[in-house]
Amino acid sequence: MNIFSAVKIAFHNIRARKMRSFLTMLGIIIGVAAVISLVSIGRGSSQQVTEQVKAMGTNLLTVNISGRGTQTSVEYDQVMSLKGKDGIKDVAPVLSQNTTLATGNKNTSASVEGINDAYETVRNTHVQAGRFLLPIDMEYRSKVALIGTSLARELFGEASPVGQKLYINGKLFKVVGLLEEKGGSMMGSVDDKVLIPFSTAERLFKTRGVSQFYVQAESESVIFQAESKIERMLTGEFRGDSNSFRINNQQEMLDTMSSISDTMSNMLGGIAGISLFVGGIGIMNMMLVSVTERTREIGIRKAVGANTTAIMIQFLIEAITLSGLGGGLGLLLGIASCQALSSFLDISVQLSLDISAIAFGFSCIIGIIFGIFPARKAAKLDPVEALRYE
Repeated sequence: MNIFSAVKIAFHNIRARKMRSFLTMLGIIIGVAAVISLVSIGRGSSQQVTEQVKAMGTNLLTVNISGRGTQTSVEYDQVMSLKGKDGIKDVAPVLSQNTTLATGNKNTSASVEGINDAYETVRNTHVQAGRFLLPIDMEYRSKVALIGTSLARELFGEASPVGQKLYINGKLFKVVGLLEEKGGSMMGSVDDKVLIPFSTAERLFKTRGVSQFYVQAESESVIFQAESKIERMLTGEFRGDSNSFRINNQQEMLDTMSSISDTMSNMLGGIAGISLFVGGIGIMNMMLVSVTERTREIGIRKAVGANTTAIMIQFLIEAITLSGLGGGLGLLLGIASCQALSSFLDISVQLSLDISAIAFGFSCIIGIIFGIFPARKAAKLDPVEALRYE
C-alpha cells in the first residue's frame, strides 16, 4: 500500500467516526491555539514595552536623589554643569508637585512639573499647538504653561487651550502650548500634566534644588561613560554616600524587560504545550480503541498478504492525519483568537510565523509519538486470532 492510499483510508475512517474524531482532536486544537495565542500576546507585550522604552530614548538616564541627612537635593546650576561633559549631550531637571488647577468654572488636581527648555529633546516631548518653553521663560520666571491633551479636554473641552488662562495654586498662568498626545507609558504620561518653567516652579512650590533630573547621553555607546560622570559628581556632593541617589539606565531597563518578556513568553508556551501532550494521550486512546474495533479487518488484510510494516504504517498515518488535522484547526483558531484579541480588547499581539509553524509541527510529532504504540499493537496481531475475533 502506498502513502496516498493510506492517507485516503485514514480520512475515510475519520469521517466514519466524526464526533469521536473531533473530540479526540480537541486537545490538539486547544493546545495549538493556546500556544499561538499566548506566545503572540507575550511577544506583543514585549514589543510594546520595547517601543515605549525606545520612544523615551535608549540613551536616556534618569537620576533620582533621596539625599543624605538634611540635604535632599542638588543646586540647579550644579546639575546643569554636567551638560557638555564627556558623553553628556543635555540635562533636564524636573520639579514635580500635585497641585490644584482651575479655569473659569472648572477645577481639578493634577501633577505640575517644573522643567527647562532641554526637556523637549531629552524626553522627546513636543507641542502640537503653540510653542514650547524658552530659555527666557526660565530667566524671567514667566507664568506660562504647557498642558497635556487629557487635561486640556477636561478643563477646556474641545476648545484650543493655547492662549487660555489657567490658575495653578491660585496663581494666574497663560497656556502657551498644547503637548502632543503620548498615551500611557512606563514612566507616566504628559497627557494629564502641566509643565511650567523650573524657576517659576521653585517659587510656586516654595522649594529650591533638584531631586530628579534626566540626562541625555550623546549616543548609546557612551551611556555608561555619561553615567560614570554623574556618579562621580553626586558621590562627591554626598560625601561618598552612593545610596543617596539612584541612576536608571534605559538600555539596562530595555535589556531587563526584554529578558523578562522572553521568559514569560516561553513559560506561557510551555504551559500551553501541556494541552498538546494531553491531546496526544487522547489520540493514543482513540487509536487503541480503533485497533480493537478493527481487529477482524487487520486479520483479513494480513491473510491477503499485508505485512507487519504495512499495517503499522497504516495506523501510524491515521494517528498523524488525526493530529495534523487538529493542528491545522488549532492554527486557524489561534490566528483568529489573536485577531479578535487585538481588535476587540485592544491587546498588543505579535503573531509569529515561526511559533505557528513550530506549534503545527509539534502537533504532527505528537501524532507520531502517541501513534507508535497502537500501530505496533495492530501490526503484531496474529492473523488467525484476529480472524476469529468477534
